[in-house]
Amino acid sequence: MKLFRPLLLGLGAMALGLSAQAAGGAKHAHAPEKGWSFAKVPAGQLDKESVQRGFQVYQEVCSSCHGMKLLSYRNLGEPGGPFYYDEYSNANDNPLVKALAAEIEILDPNPDENGDPVYRPAIPADTFRSPYPNDNAAKAANGGALPPDLSVITKARGHGADGDGASYVYSLMTGYKDDKIKTKVGDDGLNVNYIDFDEDETVGTLTQPTGLYYNPYFAGDTTPQWDGDPRHAPYGGFLAMAPQLPDGRVEYIDGTEATTSQMAYDVANFLQWAGDPKQGQRKSLALPVMLYLVLLAILLWFSYKRIWRNVEH
Repeated sequence: MKLFRPLLLGLGAMALGLSAQAAGGAKHAHAPEKGWSFAKVPAGQLDKESVQRGFQVYQEVCSSCHGMKLLSYRNLGEPGGPFYYDEYSNANDNPLVKALAAEIEILDPNPDENGDPVYRPAIPADTFRSPYPNDNAAKAANGGALPPDLSVITKARGHGADGDGASYVYSLMTGYKDDKIKTKVGDDGLNVNYIDFDEDETVGTLTQPTGLYYNPYFAGDTTPQWDGDPRHAPYGGFLAMAPQLPDGRVEYIDGTEATTSQMAYDVANFLQWAGDPKQGQRKSLALPVMLYLVLLAILLWFSYKRIWRNVEH
C-alpha cells in the first residue's frame, strides 16, 4: 500500500488541477511578439527607453491607485536606472530626477509648529508617494478591493529573469474583453454586462458582475456567472480594476505611438526594472565572471597535476 501512496497523491493532485481548469483557472500569460530584451541570453539588458516610457505610464495612470513603497525617486537615477547619466554619479544631484520628484507633492513626516500637516515637493531621497494614507482608505476608495503595491509585482507573479512576471503584467493589461462586452436587461430590470463566447467547446454567455471586470489572465472562477457547460467555463476571473490603457491614454514625450500593447509593454518593462533595480549591473558581470571561473578551473587543474605528479593514487 505504501508503494501506491505517492501514485495516489499524484493522481489526486492531477484531478484537482483538472477541476480547477474546468472551473476557469487563469490563462497562461504570454510575452509580447518581440519578446523581452532582459530575458535574452547571454546577459540580456532592459530596454532603457521603454523603461523610461513605462515610468511615464506608471506616473500618469497607475500611481493614482498603486504605490511602490520599496522605491525611492533617487533609484531612477542610480546606475542601471532609467534616468542614470554618468556625469551624475550621485543620483541626488541628478537634475532630471530632482525635477521628476518635485512634480510630486508629499506629506512631510514632520508637522509644522502648530502640529498641522505640511505638504511639500518630493526630493530624490523620498520614497514613491502612496496614493492612500492606509489600507483601509485604499479599500474604501476601491469598493473593498486593495490595490496591490507594485514594487515587486513582477517577482510576485513570475520567476524573475525569464520574464514570467512581466508577461503577466503585459497579458493582464492587454487581456480585457471590453470590446466584446454587450448589455442586456437583467431579471431585476437593471442593465447587466455580458460576453458571448463561441470558441471551440467554450460556448455560452458570461455575465460580468457589477463593479468587476472579466480578464482571462486573472486567476479566479467564472463558473457562477457562466451559463454554458460548466466543464468548459472560460479561463480567468473578475477583478475590480477596469481597463486602464485604451489607445492614446498617455502622450509619450518621445513621440512613440501610445497603443494599448505599447503602453502595456513599457509599463511591464518598468515594473521588471523596479522589482530588481540592479539586474542590469548584475547581468553585465556575468560573462567576465564566467571567463574568470573557467580560467581558474584550468589553472587549478594544472596545479593539481603539477603538485601531485609523483604521488601514487
